[in-house]
Amino acid sequence: MSEATVSRVLNGKPGVSDATRQQVLTALDVLGYERPTKLRGERARLVGLVLPELQNPIFPAFGEVLSVGLAQNGYTPVLCTQTVGGVSEADYIELLLQQRVSGVIFAGGDYQRAETPHDHYERLADLHLPTVFINAPVDGLGFATVSCDDAVAAELSVRHLLQLGHTSIGFVVGPSDHVPSRRKLAAARRVLAEAGAAPAVVAESGYSLEAGQAAATRLFAQGVTAVVCASDPLALGAVRAARRAGLSVPGDVSVIGFDDSALMNCTEPPLTTARQPIEPMGRMAVELLLAQINGTERPADEFLFEPELVVRSSTGRLKEPATIL
Repeated sequence: MSEATVSRVLNGKPGVSDATRQQVLTALDVLGYERPTKLRGERARLVGLVLPELQNPIFPAFGEVLSVGLAQNGYTPVLCTQTVGGVSEADYIELLLQQRVSGVIFAGGDYQRAETPHDHYERLADLHLPTVFINAPVDGLGFATVSCDDAVAAELSVRHLLQLGHTSIGFVVGPSDHVPSRRKLAAARRVLAEAGAAPAVVAESGYSLEAGQAAATRLFAQGVTAVVCASDPLALGAVRAARRAGLSVPGDVSVIGFDDSALMNCTEPPLTTARQPIEPMGRMAVELLLAQINGTERPADEFLFEPELVVRSSTGRLKEPATIL
């Protein structure tokens, strides 16, 4: 692209196609240059992509699908990842607003906690900035949401364990106000009650492998024979906890994860897990955002996608008690 073309765009001169003009403005935004004053009123073809972390493989997987979908439609994703003690989600939103992004997609974050402040989301709503949430809605704000059906994931997991003979089932979930965990637990408790099984034994946890190990250790000490976890890293922590307790998986206890993130078929044992349909969820999120950007739709619905239980080797039939002769 010639210097003359860039100059015509920056000075608002005619003779430049809309597509070329937009390419120049997007390049300015990506490189961090400030737009000329008379061009600042236009939204950049940038979209904020806010992820809670990158250690859990599910979030890079979502990021890849979303980034490809945005790029195919002429938008550049701006990745914002939270770290402990780092930039907060609210601070990221301020930075994105300064860049005049066209919209924001959240693939996990503060909005999943019902009791955390939601002021920064309310600001996005007040500004009518196109916004999409993945995996938990925020009541009252009218944002489009794309979710994996947590209730179905819990039902599939619990029914699988009941069929294997397990009746003392533990659950490693997020904090008490974590919306996806609440949904999973409500469905699990209903299925257990319908089956006449013992009530769920619950351990709240952070979302690291180490936190999962600590939570599962508490559950195994209470005599559960199977554990359903709210993420794959938590489930891997549960497998480690079982081994530290001298228990084999699945010989003594069974473990189920959630996500079917990368390499879960390569663990030892390969992990039984409820698979999130990442590809269709990501495509829907991009579609909903673009509809809002184009002014054709501002949906406030939650679109639920059904998970699939992928049965591998971390679950097995409950051992029969030894017969005393």
